[in-house]
Amino acid sequence: MISAQPDKGNKATNYALRKSEEKNKLWMLRIFAPKRDVFTYFVHPRDESGAKALSELNDQGLNVVANALAQSTDHILSFFNMLRTELAFYIGCLNLHARLAQKGEPISFPVPVASTERSHSFTGLYDVCLSLNLQKRIVGNAVKADDKDLVIITGANQGGKSTFLRSIGLSQLMMQSGMFVPAESFSSNVCDGLFTHYKREEDATMKSGKLDEELRRMSNIVDNMTPRSIVLFNESFAVTNEREGSEIATQITSALLEKRIKIFSNFLRYAFIRICTWPF
Repeated sequence: MISAQPDKGNKATNYALRKSEEKNKLWMLRIFAPKRDVFTYFVHPRDESGAKALSELNDQGLNVVANALAQSTDHILSFFNMLRTELAFYIGCLNLHARLAQKGEPISFPVPVASTERSHSFTGLYDVCLSLNLQKRIVGNAVKADDKDLVIITGANQGGKSTFLRSIGLSQLMMQSGMFVPAESFSSNVCDGLFTHYKREEDATMKSGKLDEELRRMSNIVDNMTPRSIVLFNESFAVTNEREGSEIATQITSALLEKRIKIFSNFLRYAFIRICTWPF
């Protein structure tokens, strides 16, 4: 049953598909119920125009129901797609936990601290990506940098500085995702954003020098930073000479520290390290 309302010129509008009430009644009531007068019009089987008009009326009545069904189907499919994505994250966490436990690597649940505080301490922290690519266990690192805004990582070449810096960023992301962390113990304040500024390899398609490219990326990072962010520098501004690179790094570091942004810097410049030993 389809109902409609007359519009201007008696043109039908507001088509709606109705549910018949007769199906809800008992057969006794349907037999002895008073019959209502109705106006009936039969379309001749050979009346093509009438059949076409009747088909258009039928389509108008089914249109609203078809749209509702299509929207509900889209909502249900969207829900299951989102559920599949979220479950994939937890399944990945379980698989990662099982793989690390099989290797005997230390795993712990972190202790998050409010973003207004400054806390970053851990023991036995290792790079989970490196652990997955090696058969043997990884030697962890320990740091206690509570109430510190600047941590400088230095040492010999090929000594694991970049790997250690990557482990800090990964553990922070894992903690804020509600995961376990690859460490014996880990505690850090929650940050609003985690940014990285790593040295890139030579790119023949670059239209400017590598220093310009690094400064451009640094400018984009600064535009999105907040005072409760963390930034990881890995050999940044090392493409120029020691004096210029140290001066650029010192000025950028000073500005970020004034905004209470936590910095982990791997910078092999003696002048920069010497300046950073004095309080800004």
